[in-house]
Amino acid sequence: MSILTAIDPASAEPKAKALLDGVQKKLGVTPNMMRVLAVNPAVLGAYLGFGGALAGGKLGAKLHEQIALTVAEQNGCDYCLAAHSLLGKGAGLSPSDILSARSGEATDLRAAAALEFARKLVANRGASRDDVETARAGSLGDAEIVEVIASVALNIFTNYLNISADTDIDFPPAGKQKQAA
Repeated sequence: MSILTAIDPASAEPKAKALLDGVQKKLGVTPNMMRVLAVNPAVLGAYLGFGGALAGGKLGAKLHEQIALTVAEQNGCDYCLAAHSLLGKGAGLSPSDILSARSGEATDLRAAAALEFARKLVANRGASRDDVETARAGSLGDAEIVEVIASVALNIFTNYLNISADTDIDFPPAGKQKQAA
């Protein structure tokens, strides 16, 4: 059970209710993470604004979901793994794409470069000059590199929130990543 308050949309304060109603309209559900964020409408609004802005970026929904899976796996966030496995499927990822993304891998060279860069960002708490050059060599331009950094930052936020809150998972469980033999 979540150790932080999850706001009931029906009794939320007006600003939180408006934001939660927007989430419900867009997704058809109000995920528990959004309900936890709604305890502070400014934070929920910031999260939705940041995510919405990135949705209009250069990487596309599929690659953003792959980044989210890479980051969630590294941070051990079961809530985000479950959510982004489902959202990734909706964005066009196959089950094997989802498993590969959890390992920071992809068959597409551009996606593979982005996921490797994202993985290094998390592991090193920032990228080195060599990591940026490797991302560039993988066909990522500076605008895409900045967007990968932004996507990683947004996903670290949700990972830390859900781990700290012990948010009740309301998506099909992603399961554990199979260890290589």
